[in-house]
Amino acid sequence: MTAGSGDVEAVLAFDGGGSKTDVMIVGLDGSPLAHVRGARSSPQTLGWDVARPVLQRLRDDVIAAAPQARIVATHVYLAGLDLPVELDEARTALAHWSPDVVDNDLFALLRAGTSDRDAVAVVCGTGINAIGVRADGAVARYPALGAISGDWGGGSFLGREALWHAARAEDARGPETELRSAVPAALGLSSVFEVIEAIHVGRLGHDTFAQLCPVLFDVAARGDAIAISVVDRQAEEVAVMATTAMRRLDLLTSAVPVVLGGGVLASRDERLVGGASARIAREAPLARVSVVTTPPILGAALRALESAGATTAALERFSEAVSGRRWERAGV
Repeated sequence: MTAGSGDVEAVLAFDGGGSKTDVMIVGLDGSPLAHVRGARSSPQTLGWDVARPVLQRLRDDVIAAAPQARIVATHVYLAGLDLPVELDEARTALAHWSPDVVDNDLFALLRAGTSDRDAVAVVCGTGINAIGVRADGAVARYPALGAISGDWGGGSFLGREALWHAARAEDARGPETELRSAVPAALGLSSVFEVIEAIHVGRLGHDTFAQLCPVLFDVAARGDAIAISVVDRQAEEVAVMATTAMRRLDLLTSAVPVVLGGGVLASRDERLVGGASARIAREAPLARVSVVTTPPILGAALRALESAGATTAALERFSEAVSGRRWERAGV
């Protein structure tokens, strides 16, 4: 379905995550025409009654910002589209757009990091997930529904772990840890008990756990054994998700790029990334691990451009045009 009334053929790309949503229009020649950023839009956490208006508003805004564009391809990548039923619901919810692709946002992250057709991506941000692809079209996915689907980790999860260990240190059920003082200090409180009480009665929201994730890494970097054990466990989980996807696709002995992304991994914590990389290398010695800090919307746009027949020169032009730029709430 085409949209817009302009003369410039262009693609429309969405990357909707658990914290924000980016939307871009890019000309088929690789020229960025418009970009808008808005609220989170993961239907898995918000429900479609909330997510759909967010996406519609952003679509309207970005099309209005590029009146010269005539959209010839639309790609929508959203966090939380993990199960077949969720993909079906998404395609139904957005059917009025006639999008060419609706899929998990991991595909956008993967393309932001590599153009290889055999590849793996692991995201550790709000939550944790991974995907593997093979040149023949085979895909390895995970349900990524948290503890009920066997997952361990992600920013909010790690923040909860920090508070859990701090609480047990304060009441003597667990070993002493610097988290006991660092957790309340990060929130402007004087004790772990005050943190627990504030969360319980609603003075602190559940976004508090995400705020505590960096505290965990800071304390681990100072040598705290408890914090280190949590970071090491997260490194193990990142590696397991990557190598399991590779095993399912028979890629363990191939020189496969492994793209690491999401806020937790993009922070490039040495212990986390180094630990995950070393563990991956033990099972897949030819794997090439890299951390991607490029916004996944760039991968979403590249996939849309490729599907619309953009030339290699256009893809390179787009990549060069957006390389190293700052990403604001709106603009080009």
